[in-house]
Amino acid sequence: MYKMKHFLIAFLACALVFGAADVQAQSGKKKKKKSTKPKTEKPVEPTFTTLPANSNDCLFPINLDMDVPYGPTNAPDGAGRIQEIVADKAHPNIFEREHNSVWYKFTVPYNGELEISIVQVSPWDDYDFLVYKNTGNYFSNQVMLNKVTPVAVNMANIDSALMFKTVMQSEKEKAKAEAEARRTERQAARRQTPDDLPPLETVPDSKPTIGMFHDATDVMLTKNQTGKYIKSIPVRAGEEYYIVLDNRTVNGQGHTIKVSVHVNAYEPIVVFYDRKGKKYVDVNLMILERGGQGGERTIINDEHFRGGRIKFIPGYSYLLYAKRDGYFSVYREFNSRALMERGDTIMKFDLERTERGSTFPIHNLDFESGEATLIGNYDSVLMDYVAMFRNHPEVNFLVKGYVQSYGVNVEADMLLSLDRAKSIKNWFIKHGIDATRISTAGMTKNEIKRAAAAALNEKGGGFSTVKAELIITGKDGK
Repeated sequence: MYKMKHFLIAFLACALVFGAADVQAQSGKKKKKKSTKPKTEKPVEPTFTTLPANSNDCLFPINLDMDVPYGPTNAPDGAGRIQEIVADKAHPNIFEREHNSVWYKFTVPYNGELEISIVQVSPWDDYDFLVYKNTGNYFSNQVMLNKVTPVAVNMANIDSALMFKTVMQSEKEKAKAEAEARRTERQAARRQTPDDLPPLETVPDSKPTIGMFHDATDVMLTKNQTGKYIKSIPVRAGEEYYIVLDNRTVNGQGHTIKVSVHVNAYEPIVVFYDRKGKKYVDVNLMILERGGQGGERTIINDEHFRGGRIKFIPGYSYLLYAKRDGYFSVYREFNSRALMERGDTIMKFDLERTERGSTFPIHNLDFESGEATLIGNYDSVLMDYVAMFRNHPEVNFLVKGYVQSYGVNVEADMLLSLDRAKSIKNWFIKHGIDATRISTAGMTKNEIKRAAAAALNEKGGGFSTVKAELIITGKDGK
């Protein structure tokens, strides 16, 4: 009995050990299997713009900038403190009342045809809009008393059958359509991208749900009609307009709105390119338009501009300023007429790195023969570099001078190349660059000998066209 008892205890111990081992093995297998499952990332939630308080009243409209989308917004909520829009027998083609409204205001910068693009967050929402021209003092009272008539009306009902067909489209068909759209966009980008640049992939604008466009045919859409777009109206520079946008849907969602003036304009794709990295980069971009009645107008103010179409109007001048950490800022002034004459579909701005060792060879400089005196159009050649270094006072650089020599008197050539570098440095100092930021150097003895040998060799290609070189030596504190 004693032996049998010990045998049973030993048997149970072995069973427990092997059972635990089996559990651990199974557990290990399960863990391994679990770890191979792909992780699903949560979809990125869009950032919504909160509509300002009281913007559902005419007295507190939201100011819109031309060609700049506003939104997506949160949902308009209610008609505000004042019910400005109320239809009557004499004015049937306005809202019977405001449901969930928001008021916008804008000033026309130049003559053309007004275009309004409205993209709804939910296609099932029933958005309507009216456009009023500002009549001056007490405008909101005149609207409330129906003493001013809207210049544009879009109150069409939702086409439920078409909406159901659009919204209930199968996921497979939607994915196929999206893939085809991306393929078409890439093909178009490749066709318009120069051979020495990577293909451009721009994000197309969302298709408007309702709006006003120059190529539409309906002059007005009343509540008894179905449709999306009404025809543009002519507008002139300096005129001020109001838009009241109303969502009839209870517990509806928001929207994005963009106002433009249609004209024959130059609309290239603007990109910023890192030549060393051979890639496009996003920048903090500001573009000012000059020449309109309002003087100077901001048309782009984007902290993360990733490339896209920008509209330039004939007869106007523009100032462009772009910056990004690690690169020299870009500052350009240009006239749209000159851009249109060139006809380029892409405006490419090269971004130069501020890192130590970055070089800028200068070709179009001339000196008196055998001397260090600058001659010719050297001001225009060097002025771009002045603007570049003024915007980055933390960057220090070296000016290196060059000579074209057969090496007859190497010592003299070394001194001449150094004197030419000093001449360029003095020019920079006269134009506001701190002398402590600039160092100078000439060609070494070996460099002069190699350059002379290359010039004498028929296969060497002759003298280099580089007359000087700017080399980044570092930044203050680094």
